[in-house]
Amino acid sequence: MTTIVIVRKDDDIVIAADSLTTFGDTRLAADHDRTYDKIVQYRGTYIGLCGSAAHQLVFASLLRRHELLDFSEKFTIFETFRKLHPILKEQHFLNPKEEEDDPYESTQMTALIANAHGIFGVYSMREVFEYTRFWAAGTGREFALGAMQALYPRLPTAEAIARAGIEAGAEFDRNSAMPMTSYSIKAKR
Repeated sequence: MTTIVIVRKDDDIVIAADSLTTFGDTRLAADHDRTYDKIVQYRGTYIGLCGSAAHQLVFASLLRRHELLDFSEKFTIFETFRKLHPILKEQHFLNPKEEEDDPYESTQMTALIANAHGIFGVYSMREVFEYTRFWAAGTGREFALGAMQALYPRLPTAEAIARAGIEAGAEFDRNSAMPMTSYSIKAKR
């Protein structure tokens, strides 16, 4: 799948992602993919997506067609994803079924969000979390979280911490690879 990380240290915020796309046992490396960046941008917000490779294009399409999306805080991110869910079903043919006993329909994606307001995660049933220091998503997340936990107090910048997380994911997760892409933002005070 992927390794995506978000990091906040002091006033610096970074989101970063590996560049490998996989289809079962087939690997599409950055050398063969003209658009390997897994992070989409929307008005100063950066969104890294995990799950199906289709999510990237679908979400980029949604962002281009909807002007009033708000990613500034936990509640507004929830409301944004709640409003997008029926559009995903009706216009993009999302199959919302995961488990029969799930309490809500799934969006089938995980997103990490970084902007001047903070760092956030959104999960398949539109659960939204706001993180204080860092987080990771994708199949390489456990390696990335371990590296960032160990190095957060030792590394001087959010960029260096994010790089360590992505490098750990790329080293140990078979569905992640370098190079990485990253974006930096200054946090609002």
